Amino acid sequence: MGCLVLLRHGQSDWNAQNRFTGFVDVELSDKGRAEAEKGGRLLKDIRFDRVFASTLKRAYDTAEIALEASGNNEHLRENGEWQITKHDDLRERDYGDLAGLNKAETAEKFGDEQVHIWRRSYDVRPPGGESLKDVVERVAPYFEREILPELKAGKNILVGAHGNTVRALLVALDCHSPEEISGVEIPTGVPMVFETDNGSPKTYRFLDGK
Repeated sequence: MGCLVLLRHGQSDWNAQNRFTGFVDVELSDKGRAEAEKGGRLLKDIRFDRVFASTLKRAYDTAEIALEASGNNEHLRENGEWQITKHDDLRERDYGDLAGLNKAETAEKFGDEQVHIWRRSYDVRPPGGESLKDVVERVAPYFEREILPELKAGKNILVGAHGNTVRALLVALDCHSPEEISGVEIPTGVPMVFETDNGSPKTYRFLDGK
């Protein structure tokens, strides 16, 4: 039976600055690289067959660092390059006009309640951006088309993703309802390992080394 691991990217420079990021292609911070390395060491017992990732560098850089640190996945490197299937459908939620803004300053301008609605409601879009429901509607078909068949074929899969990509998948996989998902925290750089039922992911646990 195949194994699925979702890995939210390590802390980015804009995470550290408390900014909305979305589609903006920012770098990992030093802390984020350390988180990715720690996450990879926790994956040392898993030999992955395929790796998928967002086209944003903080996600695929995290996957690459984790693969390197695992010490068990050199077969996925060809001519010095990690073999990662990247796709726009796995990108973070688009925060639209909020991208680049400091979250605390945005709350001062628009009010805590409004910013909370933009950040954590299921179907309300921030100005010019996507709701989490929109993310589900692009992530779920990609997962079902490209990743689920690999799991059902018994392959071990790593997905380098983002906080809202992961939340969207948790809804799509019926791990959490749309009403529950707003309260689910996804730590940076901590692998999520799924138990599967006939190849379909059902339950998960964080592999945090504790």
